[in-house]
Amino acid sequence: MTVQNIKTIKSQQTMSKQADNGYMLIFRGTDWYKGLSPEEMQRVFDQWMEWFNRLKREGTAIAGNPLEPGGRVVSSRNGRVASDGPFAETKETIGGYFLLRVNTLDQAVSIAQQCPGLPYGVRVEVRAVATECPMAEELRAGTEMAVAN
Repeated sequence: MTVQNIKTIKSQQTMSKQADNGYMLIFRGTDWYKGLSPEEMQRVFDQWMEWFNRLKREGTAIAGNPLEPGGRVVSSRNGRVASDGPFAETKETIGGYFLLRVNTLDQAVSIAQQCPGLPYGVRVEVRAVATECPMAEELRAGTEMAVAN
């Protein structure tokens, strides 16, 4: 492996500049509002939109969307098997996400704790957005070792 190859790997390792130092809130649960009255549903919806719009105004939320309940799951080594899905339990199904521009996990968790759906059973997973694919990092490390030898 040459130095040029290492430079190529380094230049291609970042998937997106948009999410540098970002965190993602992943909202789990798609039937949490079942059993709420229409008035309660409207109140929670309004609270959720106020929360998201405030985060956008502050420059903290840079993206966010609900996800459609259905989809396809592609699996298999050759990528040819597609099935209707997802098949996770409803409480585990991903219902949407926010992409946040914050610097620490604690900041992201603090924002997640404000989710209006929490009292109704929504679960919020907080994940750091990687600036580099773990596979690219491992490949670069192996390549650098090979060049050093």
